[in-house]
Amino acid sequence: MITNTTRRFWYALLSSIAFMVRYRYFKKWFWLPLLILAVGFLLPHSMIIPVKDANQSSWNKNSFWAYPWGSSITHKGIDIFAKKGTPVVAATYGIVVYTANSGKGGKSVMILGPKWRFHYYAHLNAIQTFPLKPIQQGEIIGTVGDTGNAKGKPPHLHYAITTPFPYISLRDKEAVQGWKKMFYLNPDTWLRPLESN
Repeated sequence: MITNTTRRFWYALLSSIAFMVRYRYFKKWFWLPLLILAVGFLLPHSMIIPVKDANQSSWNKNSFWAYPWGSSITHKGIDIFAKKGTPVVAATYGIVVYTANSGKGGKSVMILGPKWRFHYYAHLNAIQTFPLKPIQQGEIIGTVGDTGNAKGKPPHLHYAITTPFPYISLRDKEAVQGWKKMFYLNPDTWLRPLESN
């Protein structure tokens, strides 16, 4: 699949449906995962800029899907630059899926928000949340840093939004890895209009 999170999401969903189909007692609950999916899509979606006091000049609007971009090939998010230690807040409400301190993202947090969108916050200096915690929009989840493959670069938050449900209209036949764009949403699309409000 596109991301580990997407793969795990589909595995959990399909496993739960298969379990309910296989065992007679649970067949009456077959509709439950489908109801949960529907509710997730119906939840209202609003966003705020996830770095305290940042504005649209804090990131390059053309950095989403920039190429070439190291071992990732394309840049699948935006980098919001700020002083090291600046609070990072949840762009939307949701549930913390995981926190990590490894790999390219270094110290990172993944939050499942409305519309079944996963919000990824990477290169944090500190993590101030924990898995399965319900999060309110604007709640502090960490601080800006330079961990992971951002070591030695200016401190910033790498912010990406992924979806396990492909948005076919976002497929780009011209871009490198353009088919993957169906699973990655450009944060600039929602964050830039906030400046005009």
